[in-house]
Amino acid sequence: MYTCEYLVDFTRSFFVKMGCSADDSQLITDVFLAAELRGIPSHGLMRLKDYYQLWKANRINVKPNVRIVHETPSTAVVDGDNAIGMIAAVRSMEIALEKGSKAGSGWVSTRNSNHYGIAGYYALMALKKDMIGMSMTNANPQVAPTFSVTPMMGTNPIAVAIPAGNQPPFVADFATTPIARGKLVVAEKKGEKVPYGFVQDKDGNPSNDPAILRSGGSMLTLGGDYEHGSHKGFCLSAIVDIFCAVFSGANFGPFVPPSVAYLPVLEKKVGEGTGHFFGAMRIDAFQPADVFKAKMDEWITTFRAAKPAAGREKLIIPGDPEREKEIRFWKEGIPLLPAIARDLKEIAGEIGLEFEVKE
Repeated sequence: MYTCEYLVDFTRSFFVKMGCSADDSQLITDVFLAAELRGIPSHGLMRLKDYYQLWKANRINVKPNVRIVHETPSTAVVDGDNAIGMIAAVRSMEIALEKGSKAGSGWVSTRNSNHYGIAGYYALMALKKDMIGMSMTNANPQVAPTFSVTPMMGTNPIAVAIPAGNQPPFVADFATTPIARGKLVVAEKKGEKVPYGFVQDKDGNPSNDPAILRSGGSMLTLGGDYEHGSHKGFCLSAIVDIFCAVFSGANFGPFVPPSVAYLPVLEKKVGEGTGHFFGAMRIDAFQPADVFKAKMDEWITTFRAAKPAAGREKLIIPGDPEREKEIRFWKEGIPLLPAIARDLKEIAGEIGLEFEVKE
C-alpha cells in the first residue's frame, strides 16, 4: 500500500520535471489520485508511463495556451493547444460552470486535447455549485462497431453527477464498452484472461485474451454482440464521438490520435487532437434546489429499498462503489500492482526521481 501523500508528492514532482507548471502539475495529480482512490486504476498511475512517453516523443504540450475559440452565452468551443488532457478538461468544465451559472446551463466542446483521465472527475466539479455535471471524451480507435472487425471508435466514456440532499450524490461514470482499455492492460499485467464478450480477434471471433488488440483484434461495444444489445452500445459511443469531435473540430472515430507513444500518429486528420464535451446545469433553472435534492433523496432511498437478487446484499446506486473505495483507500492506503510500481520506478529514474517498489 502507498499513502496518498507519497503518491501525490511523487506524481506532482514528476510532472514538474516534465516541464509543467506547479499549478498544472497539481491539477494533473489530483485527477490521477482521484482515479486511484475511486478504484479506477486503469486511469490512474499506470497511465503515467504513457504520458511520459508521449512527452518524450514531443506529442504533448506542457506549456499550453488553452483558450475559447468560439462562444455564445451558454456554449463554447475550447482549443486545448495539445495540452495534457486534464489541463484542457478542467478549464473547459470551469467555462461550462461559469456559463451555466449565468444562463441556466453551459455546454463546452473541446478540441486539440489528449487523454484526460477519469470522466467522472469533471462531472463531480459541478456538485460544489449545486449543479448537475456531465463529461465525456472520445478516444483512439480500438473498438469495432456492431457487425465489424475494424477498430473505429474509442471506449468513449460518459459521466453524469447529480447532487442530492442527505443522500450521497448520484455519480454515473462508465465507458461505452464492457471494459476500459486500461483494464485490459491490468488483466494482462496480472496474467489473467477476460470474460468473453469484451474483445474479439481480427476475424471477429470471441476472445478472452486481454492482449488481443496487439494482434489485430478489437474491443466490443456495450452488449458484446447484437443479440445482447451491442448496437445500443454503438449508438452511445457514436453520440459521444459526435458531441466531442464533430461539435468541436477534433478528430473523430478512426482518426483520433493514439494516447500511447508506441502507436504512430495517422497521416490523415479530420480535426485537431482528441475531443471532449462538458455540461453544467443549474438545478434551480428547473425547480428550487432544496426541492430537487429532497426528491433525489427520495429517488435514491426508493431504489435502495429494492429487494436484492440472490447472493446480493443490496442494490448499488451509481457512485456507491467508488465512494466506498475512496473512504477506505484514504484510510488504508492505495494498492499498486507490482508491475505498475516497477514501471514507475523505471521512468522515475529516467527523469531524476525515485519511486519505491513494494512487492
